[in-house]
Amino acid sequence: MNIVVCVKYVPDAQSERTFQDSDSTVDRAADGLLSELDEYAVEEALKIVEAAGEGEVTVVTVGPEAAADAIKKALQMGADQGVHVQDEAIHGSDAVATSLVLAEAVRKVTEGSPQLVLTGMSSTDGVMGVVPAMMAERLGLPQVTYASELTVGDGTVTIRRDGDVASETIEAALPALVSVTDQINEPRYPSFKGIMAAKKKPVQTWSLADLGIDPASVGLEAAWTSVVAFAKRPPREQGEIVTDEGDGGSRLAEFLTARKFL
Repeated sequence: MNIVVCVKYVPDAQSERTFQDSDSTVDRAADGLLSELDEYAVEEALKIVEAAGEGEVTVVTVGPEAAADAIKKALQMGADQGVHVQDEAIHGSDAVATSLVLAEAVRKVTEGSPQLVLTGMSSTDGVMGVVPAMMAERLGLPQVTYASELTVGDGTVTIRRDGDVASETIEAALPALVSVTDQINEPRYPSFKGIMAAKKKPVQTWSLADLGIDPASVGLEAAWTSVVAFAKRPPREQGEIVTDEGDGGSRLAEFLTARKFL
């Protein structure tokens, strides 16, 4: 089975996240990496292909030049090839436009006949879990989302979705699009052999023109929402130290009551 995995390059959570002063979009020039939640989708694709003994895993990402690092990590894990959609006009795109670019990239890389498309449940920066559903609609595929377990059968895909009070078993006919949660597996670490092999794996770079997408339909100007203003969170103030002189309990109660915690 040939599987396409859509991944995202996101700012490193350990670095300082900020917005650009010029247009209030996320600063993606800082340190970044493959979204942690997408690693589960890559791992699940690799497990499916390995279990079948045949097939190929293609990783697709959309983003600036640095986004190639997300593909690189997936290739080091074991994916076979990558596709990087890079175009200045994409900058500032919202979920709607992103789903359009990803869907057209999937359509192109599979020659219009995808077998299985996997994604993470959301990204760790924008947390837009709606993108997989939008992609499925554009591709005309059934969507089964938030999979904690995934089984590929004869022409079907079955998932288990764990909710707060119950677990659901959902089946869909292939081809399909599936988003997976961080409960589905334990992503592998790239081995030295995998790191070296990744250097020889093919990565294609496509523009909007390659996908037949009008630049006016994506980007900040076409976005349905935008950030109007942003400000850094003020530093935390030092808390009040109360010396207990026999009235500590009542003073604590007064403190909590004043802030409507009681």
